[in-house]
Amino acid sequence: MPNQTLTADVLVVGGGTGGTAAAISSARHGAKTILVSEYPWLGGMLTSAGVSVPDGNELAAFHTGIWGAYLRELQQRHPEGLNHSWVSFFSYDPRIGAEIFADWVRSLDNLHWIRGETPRQVLRESDRIMGVCFNEITVHAQITIDGTELGDLLALGEIPHRWGWEFQSTWGEPSAPVTANEITQTYPVQSPTWVVYMQDFGEEEAPIIPPAPTYQPEKFFGAWDNYGGEKFLNYGRLPGGKLMLNWPIHGNDYGLGVENAIASPTQAEEFYRAAICHSQNFAHFIQTHLGRRYGFADGVFPLSHTSNCQLRQTASTTPTAFAFHPYFRESRRLIGLTTIREQDILPQPGGNVAILHPDRIAVGNYANDHHYPDYKFDLHPKSLRWGGRWTGTPFTIPYRALVPVAIDGFLVCEKNISVSHIANGATRLQPVVLGIGQAAGTAAALCIQNQCQVRDLPVEMLQLSLIKDSQFPALITPIFDLLPHHPDWENLQIYYLQNPSNYPEDGHIQSNYQDKYLHPNPNSVKTLRGKTYLGVFQKLAPQDYRFTLQEPEALAGDTWQIVTIEPDVNQSLQQIQDCQLIRIEGEYNSAGNWLLAKKIFVV
Repeated sequence: MPNQTLTADVLVVGGGTGGTAAAISSARHGAKTILVSEYPWLGGMLTSAGVSVPDGNELAAFHTGIWGAYLRELQQRHPEGLNHSWVSFFSYDPRIGAEIFADWVRSLDNLHWIRGETPRQVLRESDRIMGVCFNEITVHAQITIDGTELGDLLALGEIPHRWGWEFQSTWGEPSAPVTANEITQTYPVQSPTWVVYMQDFGEEEAPIIPPAPTYQPEKFFGAWDNYGGEKFLNYGRLPGGKLMLNWPIHGNDYGLGVENAIASPTQAEEFYRAAICHSQNFAHFIQTHLGRRYGFADGVFPLSHTSNCQLRQTASTTPTAFAFHPYFRESRRLIGLTTIREQDILPQPGGNVAILHPDRIAVGNYANDHHYPDYKFDLHPKSLRWGGRWTGTPFTIPYRALVPVAIDGFLVCEKNISVSHIANGATRLQPVVLGIGQAAGTAAALCIQNQCQVRDLPVEMLQLSLIKDSQFPALITPIFDLLPHHPDWENLQIYYLQNPSNYPEDGHIQSNYQDKYLHPNPNSVKTLRGKTYLGVFQKLAPQDYRFTLQEPEALAGDTWQIVTIEPDVNQSLQQIQDCQLIRIEGEYNSAGNWLLAKKIFVV
C-alpha cells in the first residue's frame, strides 16, 4: 500500500519527451505540479530511450518553444557542435540532454520531481480522473496528464483508446490497408528499437562483443548493402566517436510480440529481453563483419534500480551501452474529441502545408515514417526539397486531439494523442511531441487558473499563451521563411491565427510580406565570422547544390553538397547562378559529405 499521499494542481505521469515538457510548462505558468517518472533521466525518446539524433522540425524557422530552447542549450554545452551524423543536423551525448531537462526542472520551485515510480492505479470518480496511485505514493490532482511511453493511464483508468491498425474504411486514409494482411497480423503497431551505443576505437581493438543465445546472423544480412559499412555507422555518429544504433534495415528494430509490452509484467519483460538481445546480436554482427575497431560504448547510461537495468545487466557485459528502455514509436492512443488522420498531415493540393486546424497548438514537419522489420510499407509522400535537402511538409496538431471525449481532469501529451495508426508515423517524432507536451502543460495551468475543465478551455487563450510565452514562444502556424527572433514573428503568428484565409498555401510569406530580412542580396553578406570556404557553386537541379572547393588549399578539388536550415541562405542559394564563385561560412559534415551553410557571399 502507498505510504505517502501528495496533492497538486497538476500531476504529470511519465518523464518522457512530452511529459517533461508538460511538467515544465505547467509549473512555469503557476500551477503546483508533480512530475513522476519511472527512470532517473528525463526526456524519454531524446535521452533515456537513446535517440539523441532526433528527426523533424530541423529548419531554423521551426526552432521554437521548448524544442528551440533545447537545441540552443545543447549547442552551448557541446563545444564541438551538433553536426556529426547524416540522418539529422543534431547529434549529441544523451547525458547532456538529460542534464538540460533536469536543470530546467530543478529551477522551478513549484515543480516536484519524483523518480523510480510506476503507476499502478488511476483514481477515478465517475467520469473524472482524481489522481494516480504508484508503488510508494498516491498523488491527488485536479488535472492528470498521461506522458507515459505506452499510454499506461489510458488502460489503468479505462479511458477509451485505440491500439493498432485501422483499415481504409475507417477514415479513408490513402495509405491504410483495405483489409488485414501479413504486415498487420505480424506487427499490430510500429516496431520499437532498443537503442545501443557503440564506440569507434580507431587504431585500438575494442573488447569482444559476445552474441546473445538467440543469435542468428542471417537476420542482419544486407543491413548496410546500399550504404557501405562506414556510412551506415555514421548514420548516428555523435561527438567523441560514439555511434548510436537505431537502424531499421535488417537492424535492431524489433517488433515480434510487441503486443506483450502492454500485457502482463511477465510478458512485457519477455518482450524487453528479446528486444535487448536482438540489439546485442546486431552489435556483435557489426563487430564481426566491420572489425574490432568498433565495440560497445561504456558509461553512456548509468545503472539504476529499475527492472530494465537488470535486463541490461543480464544481456550484456557492458549494460551502460544500452538505453534505459526501448524507443517506442507507437503506444495506446486516446479516443479524443478529434482524431488526426493521414489526410490531416498531407500537404494541401498545390501547396506545401497540411490543413491548418483552427485549434492548432503545435507544428510538426516530419515525413510519414513507419517501421516494420522485413516489410516495405508504402505511404503517401509528404516531403519536399528545401535548403538543398529533403524535408517533410508541415502539419499542425489540434488541441482536441489531447482531450478525451467524456473524461474530465485528464490530458495526454505523448505518442498517446488521438491519432490514427497511419498518421502516428509523423506525429510521433521528438520535436512535435515536445510541442504537444508544452501545450498540454500550459493548458492544464490555464484550466487551474480559470477553474474550468480541459474541454471548456477557450482554445485561443491557450494559443496566445503559447505564442507569447516569455521564455519558450512556440510556433503554431508553420512559416518557412521567418525566424522566431524576427520582430514581427509574434504579430504574424497572431495574424494568421485570426486570419487563416490569408495564410499562403506554400507556407512562405515573402510573396506578400516585403522585408529585406526575407530577401537577402547574396552580395550583402560581407561579414563572415566562422570557418569559411571558397569554391565554385553548382546547381544540379532545383534545391540540389554542389560546391567544388578552391580554399582551403588542402581541400582544393573536393566536392561537397550544400545544405542549409536558414531561410535567408535558402533564398540566396536559389538566386545564385551556376558556376558562380562564392564564399560560404558553415560547418562541414564528413558523415554526410555536406556543408551546412550559415552565410553566403558571392565573390
